[in-house]
Amino acid sequence: MTSLLGKDDSKKAGRRMLAVWFPYLGPERIWRQRLGRSWRSRGGKRPPLVISHRDQNTQRIAALDEQAEALKLKPGLGIADARARYPAIDVVEAEPEADRRLLEALADWCDRYTPLVAIDGADGLFLDIAGCAHLFDGEERMREDLLGRLRGQGFDARAGLASTPGAAWAAARFGLPPVAPGDEAAILAPLPLAALRIDSETRDGLESVGLRTVGSILASPRAPLVRRFGKRLILRLDQALGHIEEAISPRLPVPSLSAERHFAEPISRTEDIEQLVPMLSASLKQDLEQRGEGARRLQLALFRVDGAVTRIAVGTSRPIREPMLIGRLFHERLTALAEGIDAGYGFDLVRLAVLSAARFDDAQGDLAGASAETGEALAHFADRIRARLGEGVLLKALLRETHLPEDAARMVPFAEPPSKAADAEERLPERFAPQERPIRLFRQPEAIEVTAELPEGPPARFRWRQVSYRVTKAEGPERIAPEWWREKQASPTRDFYRVEDQDGRRYWLCREGFYGDAEAMPRWFVQGLFA
Repeated sequence: MTSLLGKDDSKKAGRRMLAVWFPYLGPERIWRQRLGRSWRSRGGKRPPLVISHRDQNTQRIAALDEQAEALKLKPGLGIADARARYPAIDVVEAEPEADRRLLEALADWCDRYTPLVAIDGADGLFLDIAGCAHLFDGEERMREDLLGRLRGQGFDARAGLASTPGAAWAAARFGLPPVAPGDEAAILAPLPLAALRIDSETRDGLESVGLRTVGSILASPRAPLVRRFGKRLILRLDQALGHIEEAISPRLPVPSLSAERHFAEPISRTEDIEQLVPMLSASLKQDLEQRGEGARRLQLALFRVDGAVTRIAVGTSRPIREPMLIGRLFHERLTALAEGIDAGYGFDLVRLAVLSAARFDDAQGDLAGASAETGEALAHFADRIRARLGEGVLLKALLRETHLPEDAARMVPFAEPPSKAADAEERLPERFAPQERPIRLFRQPEAIEVTAELPEGPPARFRWRQVSYRVTKAEGPERIAPEWWREKQASPTRDFYRVEDQDGRRYWLCREGFYGDAEAMPRWFVQGLFA
């Protein structure tokens, strides 16, 4: 079992970047769709494959596989010219979105090496492996393991190691050995200008004046280069050399804590996964106790042998760190998803991560051993229900300072962390204490027809949902004025009556407006029902 670094630990170890390049990503996606994930190991003769896209009303090559590349075909060549030279080539229309989804899936899979994984363009990834390489017996072992697993999935991948993203990018694409810190300039100097990640127009302009390598740029005065070719050229150079920090944006949030377990023999049974959760939770408990925190949201990541990743998350109403409680939550979640988890050939890595944490206040128990914290059992029960049935199945009501009955409470998710505003709403002052209210309050009042004995008196009869009712008892009115300080157009004043019909049923009726008003006649509504 391995406990990974926290999100701040990588800064202490010094930055090390691993750039991964997939030169044939699009064609490999096509072959995987046609022949499955292990298409390379099947052998067999395949026709050269090119991927086309439309460029100014002409179909041109956007990408090609190794066999088409061996025929001296290149991106940008017209499809008609390529077919004229080699009629047997297989041409497929480009699908950028599908290629992007495959690259994102590869980025998620690389999370097994480091949580700091970013997408680089349409065919590459950046992995910040500072503080993580020792888990794989060093940087070179990690690089070999990553490339070996990718090739086992059918991908032709190249990887470069350096202290800057720019140098790692060049090392991956030009087959350089790992670049030691401080050696960036010496390693990059003999490379062509493409190693600096500059656009083709700038590159052509530099070559036209005899500057064809990175070393020639390093030896030239900077001011004339900036005046003629712009600041981006020098920016890319300084980023590659480490003079300017180049930030990468991780694809997934970086967990504050995580623990994982590798397996020589993959596991596939749900029971085995459930047994691992308390073991991994015990490792996280020690770190959480040191920080004085408890987990509010946890994620279980299951890495399949063939590269697919399944992520299962649970939330808690209160911070927790007991392995038994965490195990129960994931038991409920895994039970609900038993048919939705595709184990394939099995999982060779299982990781439990704390996505969010909060302060954990220890509660003093009484002499009987009961917890002094009220509602703890209810919170754990609610968490298990939500883990089994979903996040939105349980809601709680928060009181609001308002005159309008239909807005007197708002429903929020049960696990929503308390805020100062919500806490203030729950502790209403005495003057806002609600009067007697019906057990069932309609979300929207329902219109009725009313006959009153006097214009301003209580109703004598009313008709609701095509049924007439005779009022035998009535209390009121209770007048609720409009909230003129909140609304631009305040609603009319309402008079509420508690009435009882001839069969003993009790209703909460309201009149909106006044009789004798020249603008509009008052309207009557049923607002709720009493027990």
